[in-house]
Amino acid sequence: MKYLFYPGCSQEGTAREYRDSTLAVLQALGAELEELKDWTCCGASVASAASQLLGLVLPARNLALAEQQANGPDLLTSCSACYSNLRRTQTTLADHPKLHHTVNQALEVEQLCYRGVVRVRHLLDVLANDFGPQVLQTRVQNPLEGLRVAPYYGCQTVRPYSRFDNPHRPRSMLGILEALGVQVHRHLREAACCGASLLVTQPDLGLDMAAEVLAACQGADCIVTVCPMCHMNLDAYQDQISHRLGQRVQIPVLYLPQLIGLAFGLPEQTLGLSRHLTPVRLPAKIATTS
Repeated sequence: MKYLFYPGCSQEGTAREYRDSTLAVLQALGAELEELKDWTCCGASVASAASQLLGLVLPARNLALAEQQANGPDLLTSCSACYSNLRRTQTTLADHPKLHHTVNQALEVEQLCYRGVVRVRHLLDVLANDFGPQVLQTRVQNPLEGLRVAPYYGCQTVRPYSRFDNPHRPRSMLGILEALGVQVHRHLREAACCGASLLVTQPDLGLDMAAEVLAACQGADCIVTVCPMCHMNLDAYQDQISHRLGQRVQIPVLYLPQLIGLAFGLPEQTLGLSRHLTPVRLPAKIATTS
């Protein structure tokens, strides 16, 4: 299977381990990836707040580049914010032809034109539906039996523009996790917001929201997510959240391809497990080579 890959900004820095583990796992599955040439920031959550047009032009530029670079392969991204922005732009411009024309006028400075034909896919969608649990299970060399894992989708992965899962009760991780041999820790905050950028703008509220997720995951050996923002909030603020909850919270937060990579027997160094702020301590029986 071939995909055009849009990394997004976070995977060039704070979430580099997400990118590295994603590429390693997809390579192990036999996928062919080509990085989108000359890609730029999708605008994250701030561009549209400054300007509606800017918030659409930035994602549209990347979509236009994808249409220009490869006529056929889906555009794959593993960042949930990027996925949401790209899908929002597609939906908005499809529903508003005049706005679509205005966006293309802005893109003319680079001789680009967004036609609306590229399909945007999230990594979770690709893993769950293009490969699926049965294919993943055939690649498992190091079953993660005895490991209790709490899935965490966050809000942008499954809504409001996702078509591959239930927006309120997502299940696309379940088959994947079971294929790896883990025990799934189901909880009521799987698709709840982690607080996102509120941890910067309204830290008390943001910390309370992240704390609710971590509290719901107590009893699990680790949390698995598919969103860089969610990972940062749940991984980096555990000391502050421990103080708010009045109890010590220390639970590793992994990206889904990192966990898959462990089951595939990929080296921990390749998966970037040492980059997390909350230490990833694995039971000896599932530890891989470094």
